[in-house]
Amino acid sequence: MSAPATGLGAGRHVAVDDRPAATVTSVHELTTADGATVRGVLATVPGARTVVVVMHPRQDVTHHALVPHLLAAGAAVWTQHTRSVNNDLTLVHEQALLDVAAGLGFLRERGFEAIVPLGHSGGGTLFAFYLEQAGLAPADRIATTPGGRPTKLADADMPGADGVVFLAPHPGQGRLLLGCIDPSVADERDPLAAVAALDPFDPANGFAEPPASSSYTPDFLERYRAAQHDRVARLDAHARELLARTAEARAAHKKTGAAADRRRALAPQILTVYRTDADPRTVDLSLDPSDRPYGSLFGARPDLINYGQVGFGRLTTPEAWLSTWSGLSSNADFVRCAPGVTVPTMFVELTGDQAAFPGDSRRMAHALGAGDLTRVAVRGTHFGGAVTRGEPTGNELAAERIGRWLADRHELAPPAR
Repeated sequence: MSAPATGLGAGRHVAVDDRPAATVTSVHELTTADGATVRGVLATVPGARTVVVVMHPRQDVTHHALVPHLLAAGAAVWTQHTRSVNNDLTLVHEQALLDVAAGLGFLRERGFEAIVPLGHSGGGTLFAFYLEQAGLAPADRIATTPGGRPTKLADADMPGADGVVFLAPHPGQGRLLLGCIDPSVADERDPLAAVAALDPFDPANGFAEPPASSSYTPDFLERYRAAQHDRVARLDAHARELLARTAEARAAHKKTGAAADRRRALAPQILTVYRTDADPRTVDLSLDPSDRPYGSLFGARPDLINYGQVGFGRLTTPEAWLSTWSGLSSNADFVRCAPGVTVPTMFVELTGDQAAFPGDSRRMAHALGAGDLTRVAVRGTHFGGAVTRGEPTGNELAAERIGRWLADRHELAPPAR
């Protein structure tokens, strides 16, 4: 999210402005409640008493495009990795909550008067999940991951927040994948095998060659969504089968002490999930219409990208699949977590979003438990680019609204230069 923009539409890279000259930056290494090591960068300006926390469960947000704007507005900014940064393979969301807790604890110790998480994209569900769990009595927190691993959340100090900003949040990694996984995969071992009646890129089912918008019938979409559910359920069952084999090998090793059983327990079980860029809404712009351009987050040709190496959840452990990528099993579901978000909340929708569509945003915002809820919509694509060349970027428009919201509720330093 930090390199210069390469164009409009689905571009993931948006230009970042310079930080104020008065910015002081320091790097910190933290230890989580379960002993993992995570790193964060604190950027601050003179007099800052409010700190905005920017995190994403799997991306490096050190150079997020909003950081310079937030600093210029008079807030400090803490950007932090989780233990799974740039690594879809082993991302367990319950562990990521312990990473968030370590960062917020560090900031409390630094003496900031107000801590405000800002969750962009998947960072939104990460913070919704965190705030839901932090607001519970320790004994009421989730005890095990969907794969059966102890979470240790009950033993962790999980500091609260003084507000939260959700910027273009999507419904959660699993819910997102549930909407874009290709249900026409006929054989999980074959990237090309397809059930023709469910193929979203077959003209017989309503697909049109880009850049023309496709047109799917309600009947096809109903069958398609049901088949997506069924495919994820099958993958869930396979993941649990693999975890059961590993558990059996661990139990055998405890009894026998045999190296062969230990090897069975340690041998990696990796799921390969083919074709995960096939949400009909990315090529049929009449579905849940918005300002979004044709195409998905990954580019303007989902019909080709779907068959390539890029996509959500393509390689993952069974534990990470169930915790993060399964829209049926993951706890990291924004709508599920949202009632537990009761601190002052700002929800910023980007009208050209290719990951959170208008219907998704309505459901997410409506589910929030905050009495002080501000919802705004600004023109922009998912990563904060401009919808139309020459107009302000979504990041610029969102930063201005977020800065005003922060100033209305928290003490900010004089504008930094």
